[in-house]
Amino acid sequence: MNVELTRFRVKEGKSARVDEWLAFLNDHMEDVLVTLAGEKMYVETIFREVLNGEEYLYWYSVQGTGGQDVEESEHWIDKKHLQFWDECIDETFRPVDLQTAVVMIPNNVKQAMK
Repeated sequence: MNVELTRFRVKEGKSARVDEWLAFLNDHMEDVLVTLAGEKMYVETIFREVLNGEEYLYWYSVQGTGGQDVEESEHWIDKKHLQFWDECIDETFRPVDLQTAVVMIPNNVKQAMK
């Protein structure tokens, strides 16, 4: 199991487009959830923050091993998600992986994730 929290910077001037992206994901949640199974993604959450005038998105995830990468998916929702990603995420900024210090998942939930 892999537990991650990663910070990505939003490209300047793309805040309104990020609004559309997040609304798109929320509006199509049924399709989004279908794609998570193939990725062995048990929890995926996106947080948003403006810090010192820069906008960031944070991805928190709990993922099993051996899942499909989103880039390999043929599902239309993943293709649209990656289009938003390419348009909005600043690839010149090196993503920041926050250090995992404690993972608190009850054993019965862990067993359900296998």
